[in-house]
Amino acid sequence: MPLTNQKKYKKANTFCAIIVLAILIGLYFYFCIDNTLWLSDLVKQSSGDPGQITFYGTLVKWVFGVALFIANIFLLGKIPKRTQVLITFAELFALLGLFMATFQLSLPFIMSNVGYMITQGAFTTLYVSAISIFIAFCIALVTAIARLSSNGVAVGLATFYTSLFRGLPLLIQIFILYLGLPQLGFIINPIPAGITALSLCYGAYMSEVFRAGIQSIPKGQWEASKALGLHKRKIMRLVILPQALKIIIPPTGNHFIAMLKDSSLVSVVGVWELTYVASTLGNREFRNMEMLVTAAAIYWTMSITLEIIQSRIERKYNPATR
Repeated sequence: MPLTNQKKYKKANTFCAIIVLAILIGLYFYFCIDNTLWLSDLVKQSSGDPGQITFYGTLVKWVFGVALFIANIFLLGKIPKRTQVLITFAELFALLGLFMATFQLSLPFIMSNVGYMITQGAFTTLYVSAISIFIAFCIALVTAIARLSSNGVAVGLATFYTSLFRGLPLLIQIFILYLGLPQLGFIINPIPAGITALSLCYGAYMSEVFRAGIQSIPKGQWEASKALGLHKRKIMRLVILPQALKIIIPPTGNHFIAMLKDSSLVSVVGVWELTYVASTLGNREFRNMEMLVTAAAIYWTMSITLEIIQSRIERKYNPATR
């Protein structure tokens, strides 16, 4: 078959698969959700009052759903990969929307509070996370260098710190710092306590990433630098670290995304971050689900934005993609 005809055939095949898939999805909603149609006697009870659910209604809906799922997988296999990804994402997003619709959320209440959740809650979450990841980065770098040094005291201190803060839950660390430091005469406010706990916890985890990045540099780099007469500190600062940072920086994005979500734990000490604001607004009007769903959407949006930034950083520092 000529190349031109093959391309036309693939386009026609893709178009037909998408049309058939759309028809199947439409039929599913047409027959299984609209209670005024001829299948309503069997189907409508399967999504209504739990006391009125019938066995046959549930059976028909499940059979129809499984058949649609199988047909969906089969038809998606007929179209290009990029289109598969887009359609799959759209389908999952639609299912998520249908799931959220079952909560019967009050959109006017959400719209009246989403601005404050962004300006107060999301902003606090971002700057607490940003400051914490910067401090954690510095702590991790120092700890990793100490773990690799020839000084036994430095190795002992770094190893103890890493073991302690990796071994304790973050929530307990927050409480210990916020409630324990005043016993020693150090009065600490909620935000500094939260930032300190996040920095110490993630600094311990990131130190292992830093140590692995430094150790990944070939030993020949050390030997060549020593042959040139460079001191050990200069070798680390001028030769090893510039190369290791290219390996270390991309995984740091994963820790920042994780920290962005773990920052919700600082709400227990009264920090007005996103989760605390959502809980406060929800309790005020007994609309907790609306605020929690809105907070989840904001967290997801921030995470997606950070994932995009991280992917660009990875492409920049990955030699295979340059």
